[in-house]
Amino acid sequence: MANIDTIITGIRLANPLMLASGILDENGYTMKKILEAGASAVVTKSIGRVERTGYRPPIIAEIPGGLLNAVGLANPGIDNFDHEVEIALQAGKPIIGSIFGGTPDDFLYVGKKMEQYGASALELNLSCPHVLGVGSEVGSDPELVEEIIGELKKKIKIPLWAKLSPNVTDILKIAEAAQKADAFVLINTVRGMAIDIYARRPVLSNAYGGLSGRAIKNVGIRYVYQIRKETGKPIIGVGGIETHEDAIEYIMAGATALEIGTGVYSRGKGIFSEINKGLSSFMESEGFSSINDMVGVAVQ
Repeated sequence: MANIDTIITGIRLANPLMLASGILDENGYTMKKILEAGASAVVTKSIGRVERTGYRPPIIAEIPGGLLNAVGLANPGIDNFDHEVEIALQAGKPIIGSIFGGTPDDFLYVGKKMEQYGASALELNLSCPHVLGVGSEVGSDPELVEEIIGELKKKIKIPLWAKLSPNVTDILKIAEAAQKADAFVLINTVRGMAIDIYARRPVLSNAYGGLSGRAIKNVGIRYVYQIRKETGKPIIGVGGIETHEDAIEYIMAGATALEIGTGVYSRGKGIFSEINKGLSSFMESEGFSSINDMVGVAVQ
């Protein structure tokens, strides 16, 4: 039987599949159910220093190949999130705290709270494509990225995962600025939009949003490959994963672990056990004894 457990930044995972930030992860009970359905860990909704209501509806649109969303980083604020983490931790698996902010002080305040609540690692949202002053606006400034991560490394003990944006001119430049992070998460959504031709207006209230799902899988694989080849750092791959073949592509491109978001919307929470079963069968038939044996084998 092939061994599908893996270790990323010192965190042992029963399998390489985690729930990505942004779906079914603002509520402790839904996070717990996802963990019980086969995910090895969950990444929380991106949480900020204070509560945000987000954008008015419509905030999500289903399109061919995936979803467009502009939720607006709606969240309850870190001081109101401790109970949700407490509930999710009852599943006995790692909880990764996704955090965002506009300044190093914002990231540090929220990050220390997440650490206190019991998060195993922090995922730094440096890449949300549709909210002014945070996300990709922060993540496209190399000096600010370096300052944020440097400050957190001094004062936070748990691993830092930098989630980088594909919506930048040179992602390698941002990765170099984020080199003090313990791992990279690649990628966040790709900026896009859709028009309602009968209403003669954008489908989303914010006009543009983030494209996720199968439409961006090959973009994600490309960046995982590139950043693995250039930096050699641990990578968590995310974007368009719906089958075990998708997962294997990401792993062979250099990802040690993976996150699934839109796939849960399209395939249900059973997607984790389905992919794990297919992954194990593939590894047995192809002679791979562990996930680590496959990581980066396609990188030339």
